[in-house]
Amino acid sequence: MDTKMGVEDPNASGDEMDGDKHMKLPGVEDGDAELVVCPSDSTTSPEILQEEPRKWKFAVIYLCVYGFMSSIRPGEAFITPYLLSVEKNFTREEVTNEIMPVLTYSYMVVLVPAFLLTDFLRYKPVLIIQGLSQVVIWLLLLMGTSLLQMQLMEFFYGITMACRVAYSSYIFSLVTPGLYQRVASYSRSSVLLGVFTSSILGQLCLSLGNITFYTLSSISLGFVSLGLLLAICLPWPKRSLFFNRSQEKAEKVEMDKMNPQKPPASKWKESVLVQMLLELKHVAKMPNLRLWSLWWIFNSTGYYLVLFYVHILWNKVYPATENKKVYNGGVEAASTLLSALTAFCAGYAKIRWKVWAELVIAAITALQAGLLLLMGTTDNIWVCYAAYVLFRGFYQFLVPIATFQIASSLTKELCALVFGLNTFLGTILKSIINIIFSDRRGLGLDVHSQFLVYFIYFTILTVVYFVCAAVVLIRHFRNRPDRGGTTDTPTELSPVAASASETEPLSNGKSVMS
Repeated sequence: MDTKMGVEDPNASGDEMDGDKHMKLPGVEDGDAELVVCPSDSTTSPEILQEEPRKWKFAVIYLCVYGFMSSIRPGEAFITPYLLSVEKNFTREEVTNEIMPVLTYSYMVVLVPAFLLTDFLRYKPVLIIQGLSQVVIWLLLLMGTSLLQMQLMEFFYGITMACRVAYSSYIFSLVTPGLYQRVASYSRSSVLLGVFTSSILGQLCLSLGNITFYTLSSISLGFVSLGLLLAICLPWPKRSLFFNRSQEKAEKVEMDKMNPQKPPASKWKESVLVQMLLELKHVAKMPNLRLWSLWWIFNSTGYYLVLFYVHILWNKVYPATENKKVYNGGVEAASTLLSALTAFCAGYAKIRWKVWAELVIAAITALQAGLLLLMGTTDNIWVCYAAYVLFRGFYQFLVPIATFQIASSLTKELCALVFGLNTFLGTILKSIINIIFSDRRGLGLDVHSQFLVYFIYFTILTVVYFVCAAVVLIRHFRNRPDRGGTTDTPTELSPVAASASETEPLSNGKSVMS
């Protein structure tokens, strides 16, 4: 629960990679479950780029300030210790089996409506809803005393996580396509800096200021209230991805007038969203996209389950009696920094992904499984901290690679839909695992037993990936150049030539205006 500050989108996470689909992708905060929104790859003339420079620069700067300020919640890394402390006095079993599972269920229910409303309402109202939810979260945490109130707090956390897609996609509505890569790095860096600052600030307040969890939560309420005010003052975008495409609709009307013999198609069939849904069946037949989408679904599921429950594990391994000896904030800051570094390094990894992707995924998943086993069995809190930091770093190394591999062959609309579907399926899987192993209505396992389940889960994934890697490598070496096969060159997440057209072909031969 308190790790939600590091949960980038979901979407994010994940936590959420923003950037031109043919450009180097900047690092993500965590993928929190953030949905990835892929902008167009169209080129733009210098004259257009110079249009109203002051206006878009101010809007981008303001949005980055908003992203930074809305990420500062010093008490977020300490919510679990707060609930388990004498100030709140909830039991570990209540937090593990009755409070925490609500977050996943809430996120699953709200994710699809939030994704569609973000586009339909043009971002700003969804960001305001997110700000209101943050205020409600901290008010419930400060004033609530019952189990039901804490479950309601988790419900609103699910809303804030689902609404994070609005921020990651908002910035692309403010500038021309030629500036996408630059502004994407600005917006993501501002969020990363905010998360890092938040973790450090919270740790310093507890360790040096010797304040109570209540005071720290009050400070967080002040910051999220300021974030809500900033969201209210955000400028309104003029267009969005699926629904608000007035210029293209006008062009379509003109084309219909020029071709009166052409029978009119039904409005729902002409919808971009419907066309994208019909196109998904063709995307599923592409091996590379299928591999990385499955990685996104299954590995992100395990990753976020670990993030949701790791603070409860730390409290059990080391039940600190003094607030200043709780180091959650420092560990989250370190893991955020390492995640940003590994995501950045991934942009320079030269690997023949068509050949080695399964093997790389298998090796990293195996390392993560080993770290989970270590976390679940060690009595040393510092070993547990270190294993967690490395676990997050390994995952974030693959996030930009997966994002690039999926986005590089899709239109921006289809890209957004694929990532949205992957995130939704991952959330369903998280909910299933939660209701079986974590929820009181299921097995209701304690946190150590849950981490053993996560270890088994990652071990199964490792075996599957290694088997797939063996099959791919055997096929590759059977078709080497000396045997009449072809080779492919190593690739990295770096800029390549962008298409000069605004129209991207889909795999079934159709096209959608981007």
